[in-house]
Amino acid sequence: MRHVERTERVVVLALDGVYPFELGIPSRILGAADGRYEVLTCSVDGRPVRSNADFTIGVEHGPEILATADTVVITPVSPERMPAELPEEVRDALAYVRPEARIVSICTGAFVLAAAGLLDGHRATTHWQLAGRFRSMFPHIDLDPDVLFVDDDRILTSAGAASGVDICLHLVRKDHGSELANAVARRCVVPPFRDGGQAQYIEQPVPEQGAASTAETRAWALERLDESLTLADLAAHARMSLRTFARRFNEEVGMSPGRWLIQQRVARARHLLESSDLAVDQIAGRVGFATGASLRQHLHAAIGVSPQVYRRTFQTAAR
Repeated sequence: MRHVERTERVVVLALDGVYPFELGIPSRILGAADGRYEVLTCSVDGRPVRSNADFTIGVEHGPEILATADTVVITPVSPERMPAELPEEVRDALAYVRPEARIVSICTGAFVLAAAGLLDGHRATTHWQLAGRFRSMFPHIDLDPDVLFVDDDRILTSAGAASGVDICLHLVRKDHGSELANAVARRCVVPPFRDGGQAQYIEQPVPEQGAASTAETRAWALERLDESLTLADLAAHARMSLRTFARRFNEEVGMSPGRWLIQQRVARARHLLESSDLAVDQIAGRVGFATGASLRQHLHAAIGVSPQVYRRTFQTAAR
């Protein structure tokens, strides 16, 4: 008899003032995951909600559908609709959420979770431009405004707009492995993986016209992660001085070349742990870490688990 994998129910809560783009992200990304997720949208009263644009959005469900959700997604609203205390109807709607449900926020949705007390004791993020406001309203919450998303057990928070795509792909990867997540990314024509620790805000993401870019050198380096690449090697390939290359790299990528290389090596190692049976030492050699111990150290620093635990978790999910 053919095994039929259980479909996870994801319920998206749309509040008045919702951003339409972010509201559509869970359905678009999770809906492309080969039927693994059922995505439903509700409002606090089952009625249409006003968007922050010049139109109203109709929804099919009222708040009671939240009681059936395995995962709840809180989508962002415009800043003027973010009170320190939740309106009674929003609090009543969130009361339907089961204690064991996974809860995800996109952008300013973190303000809703904080006001509901759901972020107490959890690390979180939100849009970097609103970090000061968030801290003044919720000083007791451990906010990290410098990352794309935070996965803190069953509570996940993400930064602005496009990071909603990142966190939904992270859910697919976490639940079902990288192969499906990569397939979803290809179908939706989005980058398959941006690590949650990547910087939200990049000072100069697009080089000035006529300025040399580090993009070609980054692509060159990705094909040679197994080699011992130095800053001098990268700068020489880009035909820049060490100082100019380091400065321009940080402007374009939001981090130093050394940190970026480690991040790429960890990402490649994660993929091999998920998709192969190679030993840890073999994987370390293929991604440019000198020893298996070095890989273990960097993987633990990035995601807090050992290679064995990571492999067991994701290969089980893939099966």
